[in-house]
Amino acid sequence: MSAAAPGPDAPRGVIGVLIVAAFIVILNETTMNVALSSIMASLGVTERTAQWLTTAFLLTMAVVIPVTGWLLDRLTTRQVFTIAMTTFTIGTAVCALAPGFPVLLLGRIVQASGTAVMMPLLMTTVMRLVPADNRGAMMGNISMVIAVAPAIGPTLSGVLLQLGSWRYVFCLVAPVAAVMLLLGRRRLVNVGRPVDTPLDLVSVPLTILAFGPLVYGLSLIGAKHVAWWQPWLSIGIGVGALVAFVARQLVLQGRDAAFLDLRTFTVSSFTVSVVMMAVAMMALFGTIIMLPLLLQRAFGLAPLQVGLMLLPGGIAMGLLSPVVGRLYDRLGPRVLVVPASLAVLAVFAFLSTISLATPWWAVMASHIVLSLGFACLFTPLFTVGLGSLPESLYAHGSAVMGATQQVAGAAGTAVFVTIFATQSAAASATAPSEAAAMLVGAHWAFLGAGAIWTAGVVCSFFVRRPAEERAPAEGAHT
Repeated sequence: MSAAAPGPDAPRGVIGVLIVAAFIVILNETTMNVALSSIMASLGVTERTAQWLTTAFLLTMAVVIPVTGWLLDRLTTRQVFTIAMTTFTIGTAVCALAPGFPVLLLGRIVQASGTAVMMPLLMTTVMRLVPADNRGAMMGNISMVIAVAPAIGPTLSGVLLQLGSWRYVFCLVAPVAAVMLLLGRRRLVNVGRPVDTPLDLVSVPLTILAFGPLVYGLSLIGAKHVAWWQPWLSIGIGVGALVAFVARQLVLQGRDAAFLDLRTFTVSSFTVSVVMMAVAMMALFGTIIMLPLLLQRAFGLAPLQVGLMLLPGGIAMGLLSPVVGRLYDRLGPRVLVVPASLAVLAVFAFLSTISLATPWWAVMASHIVLSLGFACLFTPLFTVGLGSLPESLYAHGSAVMGATQQVAGAAGTAVFVTIFATQSAAASATAPSEAAAMLVGAHWAFLGAGAIWTAGVVCSFFVRRPAEERAPAEGAHT
């Protein structure tokens, strides 16, 4: 896909609109977690039923993201943005007006369909518009949005719930999304030219059968009231379909008609970045679910206290991300990635030793260090990974990274919860209290995280600035 020639102010206007739109859709993801209890009481559903509002959202994201590679190649920037924001706005409005749980669930699925497209669209557009030597700073701004939106989402949701119904969450987001849709339609310019890539009717169902069951099966591991064979059957179906999907793409690549072009993995810097990002997402998502669980059930803290303890970490990650981007442009990735990976490993080592005597501020400080470590990782990994690819593979590289995040996040949650549950149960016979047994389970979970993260530490030494950025005159493009 050849680049278009937008005016001098186009990059700032286009990327600004996309960043604000991405902030809205990411903010929406985390507002729901706090509202589940209110929805259960209002609509008369159980916790297992209400959790489908989150599960269905993640499943839809996992299925739709691989499609974005083809979509971004086939349609213009404005068309993709219009589809994404229209879908998201309609889904949000459906959620706000839902008379019952089935309609609310349908609205969440429609929302997720639009959300899944926004981040690959943003990443691909940045790679096509921003010169190679300025991408770190721009990726830092994007990382700030990715970090801050989830951090303030639960707080915003809590405030709105204090004011009234859970519907207020959607009533706030829907008009803002509609305004962004109209603004984007006016300000966006098309970046690149569409390629007439045919839609492969075999790859689409394979995508659904691969990523949907795989993420669903991983999310079931360790869950209560689920037969042991259910997650493994789902994972088996997903892995089998994924193998068939990969084989199909390899055949289509020979005709330059791949639905999701896997030639991205022939670029070593991209592969290293994706592997490290997968390990990082496993560790991050596992920690996100483990720390609140541990602080509430073992330390007896209230949900509001837990939220306030974890909020500084999210804000710190967001504030540091633009700085990391500028440092990346000046110094390259390795001076950021290697120390950060070692800091993350040190935090997991500390968390594997906490006890009921550990002060709350020490746990909060460890979470802040962990967040700062991930801030120093994600911006370089996004920039190195996508910057290593030729322009024709930007859209597919963005889709691969998005799909990897979904699968790795589900896997990380499954690993943490499974280790925590099994080791807590084993320790309950000899532990003096339930809290002590939970701490034993948490110790093993964080030790497992540290063991997995050693792969991230090893990968950090192989992260290199793309050749395009070492010599911008040879390969840079706008």
